[in-house]
Amino acid sequence: MATRMRSTVPASGPKKHRHYIDGQWRQASDGGTFTVHNPYNDALYAHAAAGTADDADAAVSAAHRAFPAWAAMSPEKKQTLFLRAAGIVERRQEEFAKILAEETGSSLHFAKFQQKVVINALRQAAGWVFATKGEVLASDDPDTLSIAVRRPLGVVVDFTPWNGANVLAWRSVSQIIAAGNTVVVKPSEEAPISAGLVVAQVAEEAGFPPGVINVVTHAPGAAGPIADVFFDRPEVRCVYFIGSVRTGRMLAERAGKALKRTVMELGGYNPILITADADLDEAVKISNYSAFFHQGQICLNARKVLVERPLYEDFVSRLAQRAASLPQGNPLHRATVIGPLINDRAVDVMQARITDAVAKGARIVTGGGYNGRVHEPTILVDVPDDAVVAYEETFGPILVVQAVDSAEEGVDVINRSMYGLTSSVLSGDTYRGLQLARQITSGMVHVNSPTVEDSMEAPIGGVRDSGWGRHGEHAPEDLTDLIWVNARNTPVDLPI
Repeated sequence: MATRMRSTVPASGPKKHRHYIDGQWRQASDGGTFTVHNPYNDALYAHAAAGTADDADAAVSAAHRAFPAWAAMSPEKKQTLFLRAAGIVERRQEEFAKILAEETGSSLHFAKFQQKVVINALRQAAGWVFATKGEVLASDDPDTLSIAVRRPLGVVVDFTPWNGANVLAWRSVSQIIAAGNTVVVKPSEEAPISAGLVVAQVAEEAGFPPGVINVVTHAPGAAGPIADVFFDRPEVRCVYFIGSVRTGRMLAERAGKALKRTVMELGGYNPILITADADLDEAVKISNYSAFFHQGQICLNARKVLVERPLYEDFVSRLAQRAASLPQGNPLHRATVIGPLINDRAVDVMQARITDAVAKGARIVTGGGYNGRVHEPTILVDVPDDAVVAYEETFGPILVVQAVDSAEEGVDVINRSMYGLTSSVLSGDTYRGLQLARQITSGMVHVNSPTVEDSMEAPIGGVRDSGWGRHGEHAPEDLTDLIWVNARNTPVDLPI
């Protein structure tokens, strides 16, 4: 079925949201606003401030002013704020989950899951403020004490995405400020509330000092002047970005010219390799979850499954049955698993890539249609290498399944990709799975687990075109400067 679904009836009482700058809620400098729509039925959901360069400038200035006091604040006081924020999210999690569902099309299941991860992230960040590491260095001079210490950078700009909006916004913000920096958040125009303003609401209620967390929203297509300010202001020392490779390249180029540090988690063409001795039921379950969780709109979703031939036919048949049975529709319904894609463009991309693959010889095993923005989970086989879906990330519920003659062939296919975000190896022999995992070029490799895994204790991030830098406990390495301090207690002997 291929129909568009529209509703022009506004949601009752759409809220009007403002920027959060220097601890104050402010309208855009020119009074401009833009509308936010529910992706499921296109109903008007909210109004948000259409940010300008002046707004971005004010936010950077506020963050810069707040930095010295925040960097010097005691770990105990910071910890109190993080724990208070975690308590607020816990108390308001039903409210925030509903916002996610209505603004981004997230199923209630995923929306509630995000709240639990956010609570966890804030509680872990509360411990990180005590964990800034340094070390005593060896010295050839017995009268010299040589140490290495970490110091925060200053102002960090955080470009937050619409998919997994709460998790990804809070994950980066908590890491940035726990390391002693201040932050300006620029959320995606597709999710200004979930990916930014919700963070500001919690920060205000928790009592974070003005200027530590700032949020500037902007209308669709109007990010340019705001980004210009971020790259032009010398106070901005780092750019944090989660998003597409195309945008990441552009931001990295600008950051390079301005000599600003970047941390980038970009797209991924995430593979699953299934060996002939794998548990078939587990393989189907893990592949189904990896591919279709949040209707394929997570950067960690699986895009291709490589199956050794003895399991291939049975695997394809069982996976197709499971995928076709996933409940689809309104994300506010508790049973819904497959909700809407974020916008019409996403549906069009899905359809274009299916059409392209089929025209080149691919076969649709299940799915292929859509109702409004709710796209059926789609599995393709016999996909030629030159079909776009065979090598390019497609944000939606679409999966390519390919037979291989050996696990080693599967590894070779995986490593041809220039992406390298996450991957999985499913094997009946865990040790062999680990051996294969060591051969895969990817920032994360999971053995007998889904590609969609996120742990604040782990180094989350990609290699190759999937970005650089790490989230989680390893984030301070990207968010601080390592400073050498050399102290001598006796007169120094110099050659001149």
